[in-house]
Amino acid sequence: MRSTTLDTLIWVLVFGGLLVFSVGLFVPDARPGLQLLLMGGGAVSAAAGVVLVAVRARRSD
Repeated sequence: MRSTTLDTLIWVLVFGGLLVFSVGLFVPDARPGLQLLLMGGGAVSAAAGVVLVAVRARRSD
């Protein structure tokens, strides 16, 4: 995978995940399943982006 592609994927995962997580914070408590799904999915996405940051830092190219 090229460095530019990896960088783009990192940006999308981290900031997209944080955006989805924050939307989950504002979903009314009347929909707890949706709220949990949004917050969990956003957190997992942001965490995957952080892992890719570590992978990118360890690459030699």
